[in-house]
Amino acid sequence: MTEIKLLNKISKTGTDLFDPRKYNLSESCENPDGILVRSASLHEMEFGGRLRAIARAGAGVDNIPIDRCSEKGIVVFNTPGANANGVKELTIAALLLASRNIIGGVSWVATLKGQPNFTKLVEKGKSKFAGPEIKGKTLGVIGLGAIGGLVANAACALGMEVIGCDPYITVNAAWCLSRAIGKAENYDEIYEKSDYITLHVPSLPSTKHMINKETIAKMKDGVRIINLSRDDIVNTTDIIESLASGKVAAYVTDFPTEDLIGVEGVIAIPHLGASTPESEENCAYMAAQQMIDYLENGNIRNSVNYPEINLPRTTVTRVVVLHENIPNMLAQISTALSSVNINIESLLSHSKGNNAISLFDTNSAVGDEVAAKILSIPGIRRVNIV
Repeated sequence: MTEIKLLNKISKTGTDLFDPRKYNLSESCENPDGILVRSASLHEMEFGGRLRAIARAGAGVDNIPIDRCSEKGIVVFNTPGANANGVKELTIAALLLASRNIIGGVSWVATLKGQPNFTKLVEKGKSKFAGPEIKGKTLGVIGLGAIGGLVANAACALGMEVIGCDPYITVNAAWCLSRAIGKAENYDEIYEKSDYITLHVPSLPSTKHMINKETIAKMKDGVRIINLSRDDIVNTTDIIESLASGKVAAYVTDFPTEDLIGVEGVIAIPHLGASTPESEENCAYMAAQQMIDYLENGNIRNSVNYPEINLPRTTVTRVVVLHENIPNMLAQISTALSSVNINIESLLSHSKGNNAISLFDTNSAVGDEVAAKILSIPGIRRVNIV
C-alpha cells in the first residue's frame, strides 16, 4: 500500500482521485511515499527513505526545502495556474479599491451609526472618498503568465489601456493575450506610462525589491500599485515613503506586514488571492493528478526541481532513475540492466540544471538486487520500480 501524508486540509476533489485499493491517505503516517501540502512548512521535517514526491496544492514552494529534496531524489510539484482565476478576480477588485477609496468610505459610514440626520451626513461627507474611474487609464502588467495574462485581458474588457512586459513569456501565454494589449519593451516603459501597475512575477533574487525608490521615481505621480504576487517584490520602506510624499497614491498588497498597518494609502489584504473554494479544489485536483502519474508511471509535470517527462506505458515494468546530470549515466544504467539479461524496450531521459530523470521500459521483472546495483552507480539519487 502506498502511503500519502496529508498536511493542511486538502480538498476532497483531490484526495478522491487516489484509489483506496492502492493508496492509504493519512495525516499521521510516519514514513510516507508522498506528501500533499498547502502552506505547512517542511523545512524542519525529517524525510523518510520512502518519500518520493511532494505536491504543493498552490504555486509558491517557499515552504519546501527544494535543494534537499533534489539531492534525495524527491520530486517537488506545484500547481501553476490552478488558482489563476481567483487571483485575477482579486486583482480587478484591488484596482477598484485603489481608485475609489471604497474601504475608507465604508469605514466612515460605520462611524455615523446613531447620529441624527444620518442621510444628510452621508451626502455631505461622501466627496472625501471620491476617486477616478479605471476606464481609459493605463494599466501596466509586469509578468504575463497564467495570472498576469488573465488580468491583462480582463482589464482590456473593462476599457483600460493595457501594456505588459514579460521577458520570459511562453508561446502559449502569448497566444492567450488579447491583441489590444500593448507590448512594453522593458519595465522602465511600464513605469513611465502606467497609471496603475500590477505585479505578477515569482519571488527570485532578480525580482526581490524590484519596486523601490529608484523604480518608483520613474513612475507617474499618483501611480497606484497592486502586489498580489509576493511580499519581497516591493521594498516596504520605500513604498511607505512614496505614499507619504504623494508619489504613490495607493498600494494594495495581499501580504500585510505590521509596518504597513495604519499607513494612509495602504490596503492590506490577508493573503486571500487563492482563498476561494474553486481555487482550492483546482489546486488539490492538479496536485493529486501529478503525484499519482509520477508514483505510478514516473511521468513528471509541473515540477520545480526535476524536468518535465512523459513516456506512454507500453511495457510491464518501468525503472525510474533520478540522478545527477553528468556524462555516461545512461550507458552505466543500461549496462546494469543488460548484465542480468534485462532488455530495454524504450527509454527517455530529460534534465533540468543538475537534476535529471531517466525512464527505462522493459517487459522483464526488475528486482531489488538490480535496483541496488543501479543505485550503487555514482551520481544516482533514487531508483523506483513502477
